[in-house]
Amino acid sequence: MAFLKRSPWILHYDASSCNGCDIEVLACLTPLYDVERFGIINTGNPKHADILLITGGINAQNREVVENIYEQIPEPKVVVAVGACAATGGVFRECYNIVGGIDKVIPVDVYVPGCAARPEQIIDGVVTALSILEEKRAKMTGAARIKEDARHAEQAGEST
Repeated sequence: MAFLKRSPWILHYDASSCNGCDIEVLACLTPLYDVERFGIINTGNPKHADILLITGGINAQNREVVENIYEQIPEPKVVVAVGACAATGGVFRECYNIVGGIDKVIPVDVYVPGCAARPEQIIDGVVTALSILEEKRAKMTGAARIKEDARHAEQAGEST
């Protein structure tokens, strides 16, 4: 099941940033940084994504959208909050419409610091997310195996 680590699909969503972090996320795709060398594919469909990469803070208008996107991503999933705004609301946290960072709405696994976060930091955050994704996959597989073993033991007990 190490296939996820070799070819994760990322969904990038701009929650309400100034676009500084978004530009840096796009810079990760250029030949200079070449995030695709890790097998990472940028997708537009949450149902195909393994990692949700979010920039910007949460406001009243995007709260429901972020929750909806998160719910559509299949398990296991990892959320990466990129930049100060995604972590805390950043320079906009005192604005009337900003609720705060992404963790006010959905659980965040990896925080990438910066304003704007540098491509090297974003790539490091995604690589960290890959490790977390593999851990979650292993736990899911282990839990399913335990459940299956218990079901087999129960069936064996009934047949004797």
